[in-house]
Amino acid sequence: MYDALCRNPLPTFWKDFCIGESVMKKLIGIFVLAALSFGLVYPTASAQSSKPGNIFEDRVQFDKTVHDFGDILLSDGPVTAVFTAKNIGKDPIAIYNVVSSCGCTNVQWSRQPIKPGESGTIQGTYDNLGAATPFDKSLTVYFSGIKMPVILRLRGESHEKELSLTEAYPLTFGSLGLKEAQIKAGNMLQGEQKGGEVTIANLGAKPLRLAFKNVSEGLSLSVSPNPVPPKSKALLQYTVASDRSLWGLNWYYATPVVNGKEYKAVAGPVAREPDKAPGAEALRTDQNENLGAGHSQIGIFAITRENFSDWTAEQRENGSRPMLTASTFAFPKVKAGTQVTGSFPIQNQGKSDLIIYKVDSDSNQLKPVSVPTIAPAGKGTLVVSLDTSGFPSGDTLILLTMYTNSPLRPIVNLFLSGWVE
Repeated sequence: MYDALCRNPLPTFWKDFCIGESVMKKLIGIFVLAALSFGLVYPTASAQSSKPGNIFEDRVQFDKTVHDFGDILLSDGPVTAVFTAKNIGKDPIAIYNVVSSCGCTNVQWSRQPIKPGESGTIQGTYDNLGAATPFDKSLTVYFSGIKMPVILRLRGESHEKELSLTEAYPLTFGSLGLKEAQIKAGNMLQGEQKGGEVTIANLGAKPLRLAFKNVSEGLSLSVSPNPVPPKSKALLQYTVASDRSLWGLNWYYATPVVNGKEYKAVAGPVAREPDKAPGAEALRTDQNENLGAGHSQIGIFAITRENFSDWTAEQRENGSRPMLTASTFAFPKVKAGTQVTGSFPIQNQGKSDLIIYKVDSDSNQLKPVSVPTIAPAGKGTLVVSLDTSGFPSGDTLILLTMYTNSPLRPIVNLFLSGWVE
């Protein structure tokens, strides 16, 4: 699995996790966050600003950054998605390169400069020649005059034979069928909004009108067509807006209202159970405990980090620079239930204050105790506490992800390791 996840080009936030084969093989079963592949669309339940989504550096706006093909058959052959990029700036821009994450995806794009107010396209074609399996491919788009590339994604699941709607969408809210209750929005920079779409289904014999309530701040949802015809599919489109009070991994929730009624999700007999590592109760699994069977919400998660695209060379040179003497804190053999304290000394070798916005972890039982702000040439210590209750016996490895204001190291990966008996 490591080869499949970490040996091919990947979006930036996942590359940050692929830090070494020996470590990753331990981590794969612990903290891989599952992607939800489904879809729908409906103009209600918005809790975001009025600014449109998928805008990058106020220069280009995409109609979407994720295309979900849903369920396809190997016999369907190649499948194609088209992304539209509109120039919302004052000067012409050009797409000068698009790099796909593997040879299974062919790319074509508009070669002429895109004038202000006009649009160009990027077309991605997945060859669909592999095994019957889910796929998630990235297209990295480089524009003239835009410092950061834009990541587009092609997702779906190939099957050898056609599935019934009930088989394909086993998690139900009344007559609304989903693949899962969680959606992966991906990596997002501050100042950006991320949007995508997933496929859903009306499993009932009557039209389904879908609305949402209790929508998280920063999330908007729409459904098309709405109402959804009986025994048919639709698209759910979502947009997540960044917020400087939110860093790292964050969840955004909404409660589906199906024909005016709320339901708690029911998992069908063919619903896929997530793979869990031994003792995963103490670790962050690939499922959110607030979602799934028995819960009334769907959830979208995004990973947000600092945006340095507008920084000058001088600002970057004068930025903070975190340096650590060791990225791993090893604790001695302890009995399950012991509270473990880990410390990571940090030096700031930059020319401005080092700010640690947030520390995420792949264990629900690890909490930051002391998160310092470190002056130039200064020192500080990140202190964390781990409750080992419920941990499996044996070697333990916990990943910490530190989000900072350093243009050189906006994400720093740390590890807490030891033996629990």
